[in-house]
Amino acid sequence: QAQLVESGGGLVQPGGSLRLSCAASGFTIRNDVMSWYRQAPGKERELVAGISSGSSIRNYADSVKGRFTISRDNVKNTVYLQMNSLQPEDTAVSYCTAQADFWGQGIQVTVSS
Repeated sequence: QAQLVESGGGLVQPGGSLRLSCAASGFTIRNDVMSWYRQAPGKERELVAGISSGSSIRNYADSVKGRFTISRDNVKNTVYLQMNSLQPEDTAVSYCTAQADFWGQGIQVTVSS
């Protein structure tokens, strides 16, 4: 059964860091564009970061540039999102997706003191 499973979320204080992981099983992400989206309460889901299959192209939402880094390990079939200098406005459910077509179940990220 193909699935994407996110991990690494949780509660962190403002200024802190979290590293999200997205592990794929049942299929390979080797040739897929992988992305992270997030959805804050009362807001639409938004693209946070994307990475090409060979990692040569990475793009970020303006709101996270310089703070977040997307990466991937095609051998481990996993995508990562390193989030630094987190702020309360980063509080959201974060989702991993392959080709913006196949989605994980989401994981909560809460930034609060």
